[in-house]
Amino acid sequence: MRELMLVRHGETEWSRSGRHTGLTDIPLTPEGEKQAKAVADLLAGREFGLTLVSPLGRARRTAELAGITGASLEPDLVEWDYGGYEGITTDEIRERVPGWVVWRDGVVPGDAAHPGESIADVGRRVDRVLEKVRPVLARGEDAVLVAHGHLLRVLTARWLGLPPEDGRLFRLETARLSTLGYEREQPAMLGWNVS
Repeated sequence: MRELMLVRHGETEWSRSGRHTGLTDIPLTPEGEKQAKAVADLLAGREFGLTLVSPLGRARRTAELAGITGASLEPDLVEWDYGGYEGITTDEIRERVPGWVVWRDGVVPGDAAHPGESIADVGRRVDRVLEKVRPVLARGEDAVLVAHGHLLRVLTARWLGLPPEDGRLFRLETARLSTLGYEREQPAMLGWNVS
């Protein structure tokens, strides 16, 4: 069918409270586990020529509960490194930086575990992932990626030929399924934020 399925991980305490959760490995909440199990119904009967999962636990657990098997861990699928904004909400950041928007203003450096990265860096990472996906789709097989909200939004923008910051256009809830593919030869969005 030549479809690229995207699965955002289930709810965590930080995603529920709006904290920026990049490289901090927060587990799924009980609700997040329930959400992840519901994704299995959406993927029932699908076979994938390529299955890639972020190495962070919340994505791996979502893949497991969604019945996604044979997955390879893909380091380029980790979430945006929010640097000094890790674990902080947008409202808290705006107390210091009025009008701040991650897509426009980026992040500030953090500690050694969270040095931060630019949107261009995230764009380069997802471009590398898409280079792995395209040959699979060209063979007529489907692929599935299990990862994180901002990362998958940047990936969608790049799939559509848009700059990474246009990921801001694609709101994505936890444990939702989105589908990218083609309209003839043109990369297209086939479904978004499905639960």
